[in-house]
Amino acid sequence: GYIYKGRVSRVLPGMQAAFVDIGLDKAAFLHASDIMPHTECVAGEEQKQFTVRDISELVRQGQDLMVQVVKDPLGTKGARLTTDITLPSRYLVFMPGASHVGVSQRIESESERERLKKVVAEYCDEQGGFIIRTAAEGVGEAELASDAAYLKRVWTKVMERKKRPQTRYQLYGELALAQRVLRDFADAELDRIRVDSRLTYEALLEFTSEYIPEMTSKLE
Repeated sequence: GYIYKGRVSRVLPGMQAAFVDIGLDKAAFLHASDIMPHTECVAGEEQKQFTVRDISELVRQGQDLMVQVVKDPLGTKGARLTTDITLPSRYLVFMPGASHVGVSQRIESESERERLKKVVAEYCDEQGGFIIRTAAEGVGEAELASDAAYLKRVWTKVMERKKRPQTRYQLYGELALAQRVLRDFADAELDRIRVDSRLTYEALLEFTSEYIPEMTSKLE
């Protein structure tokens, strides 16, 4: 989902919720249960029990927050938000602030689960941890490393944008189709990437320059 730097416009203790101005027509909704860090568990395991603190202890009116949309606006309702940010790619999901590696429950082979965890654990650091998606089953170390590097570049850009003094603006948006295809299928074996639209070419040039620099010279 889209990531925004927003500002708390109203706190409602009775609803255990707050409204956050993220620059859209309607203020977005943030419940106290969606203001929490990642729990230390792997995908598919039951999460640890936690107590939801009072919303007044978590946010205050006028506070700036980095939030992610988990449900789009519909009718008279604004978007629903979380502060538990995640960034997906083809094989991995990056979880800022987490310290573990989770594996999709759909990967049933215990040896494959351990192999994947061992590979991806090399890329966990103070920035965050990862969930390994089902599509990663059987995937080599180079592809996983490329995915992890891409996600970390995206997160670095998000954090750079967050430092801007203004508020109520988008930090990260969903990728267009051409960008998603390039992210998911471009690899070192590709010699050339032909684009038949000037606008798409320019968009891909900007995208690769920021996030997949090794692909920039292959665009034509």
